[in-house]
Amino acid sequence: MTDTDRPGKIIAVHLNYVSRADQRGRRPAAPSYFFKPASSIGRSGGTVERPAGTELLAFEGEIALIIGTAARRVSVADAWSHVAAVTAANDLGLYDLRANDKGSNVRSKGGDGYTPLGPALIDAASVDPAALRVRTWVNDELAQEDTTAGLLFPLPQLVADLSQHFTLEAGDVILTGTPAGSSVIVPGDVVEIEVDVPDAPGAPTSGRLRTTVTQGELPFDPAVGSMPAVDDLQREEAWGSREAAGLPEGAPAKPVLSAELRAKLIEAPTAGLSSQLRRRGLHSCFIDGVSANIPGAKIVGAAKTLRFVPAREDLFAAHGGGYNAQKRAFDAVAEGEVIVIEARGDASTGTLGDILALRARARGAAGVVTDGGVRDFDAVAEIGLPVFSRGAHPSVLGRRHVPWEHDVTIGCGGATVQPGDIIVGDSDGAIVIPAALAEEVADAALAQEAEDAWIAEQVAAGHPVDGLFPMNADWRAKYEGRT
Repeated sequence: MTDTDRPGKIIAVHLNYVSRADQRGRRPAAPSYFFKPASSIGRSGGTVERPAGTELLAFEGEIALIIGTAARRVSVADAWSHVAAVTAANDLGLYDLRANDKGSNVRSKGGDGYTPLGPALIDAASVDPAALRVRTWVNDELAQEDTTAGLLFPLPQLVADLSQHFTLEAGDVILTGTPAGSSVIVPGDVVEIEVDVPDAPGAPTSGRLRTTVTQGELPFDPAVGSMPAVDDLQREEAWGSREAAGLPEGAPAKPVLSAELRAKLIEAPTAGLSSQLRRRGLHSCFIDGVSANIPGAKIVGAAKTLRFVPAREDLFAAHGGGYNAQKRAFDAVAEGEVIVIEARGDASTGTLGDILALRARARGAAGVVTDGGVRDFDAVAEIGLPVFSRGAHPSVLGRRHVPWEHDVTIGCGGATVQPGDIIVGDSDGAIVIPAALAEEVADAALAQEAEDAWIAEQVAAGHPVDGLFPMNADWRAKYEGRT
């Protein structure tokens, strides 16, 4: 493709190769997608810039589908007829910005030149979509190789699925996922990607899509927007393994609260933390309507999210049985995390019971927050797992809910919760704290607690609250001059 052949839409699949899914430790039940801007299109032989102040630019060799004729609500059987061509693509991504637009990938995947395509097009009508191969070389070393036989979701299914939601128009591009082997590239590296059909007559090929990495000189402006940030989890996922990232083996793969910050949040009451969030303009961080199953329980941990959708018999048959999203979430919860469940405030059935509570406890979970009900309520409490819920209910999950997905942004008790948000719960209820604010909010809440305790002493000594709560200048001077 040339620079002027810009598609109207670029749609990319989050995860689609078995090899990549196994590497990431999760297999989605259905495809999910994100958009890339047309300005990210690049050509073979071009360059891509790693922005100043960043370290984790990663390549992803992929098969790109070019739509030939408009597709709207097409069947899987008919879908391939709407694909004009196949070519090579590099779905470049900057992991330093991944958390800033989690899931949407707007900035981490949308940079100029972050979608090189080409150089040649393979006629889709002449090839079997199940017989394509993609290979990637970095500095002439083979880094990726897989075939469409290893896809979770076949290429025609992607076309049919997307066409259910919007019209795929001529020239639109679908990026179909990357296999295992994606890793970090640095300035000076040369990435080459080829898509071919080795067993077809003439072995059609896209030729090698070649991109050279350069170093950018202009840093991002902190006065304008969020800044790049990395942690060991991002390094591990960008490089493909802890070993490749140069991280010590056996270290935790997920970011965790430091012992110091956890201790602060355990000491700080949710009422004080909530007040500090409001002072910073965050008024919707309280999870309404939930209370603890164990009197006096306090939970602190990073959120691992789980979403249920309303019960529908056909969907429950397809998604409710087997190793469903609920079981996957409880099997994958990390030590110190809090499982947060979106049940739409419907407490008329259980969202977990004693078996899953045992699993969460064995995994070291800090607790569970659900805006639904809990089965085996007393047994769950005896297990010792703190659960903040709307109360007990004996019914099973399928009465009201279908387990749908985990590790996504959810709504729980009227509050938006993203994976990695900090959850704190005590006798006043449960709140959500953006991870980037947790330290600041904890320190401020503890400082306010100390101030309130001093004010309480003055009131107990007989002083009127007028001018003392809140403190006027005179009382403030006395407080700051105390010994």
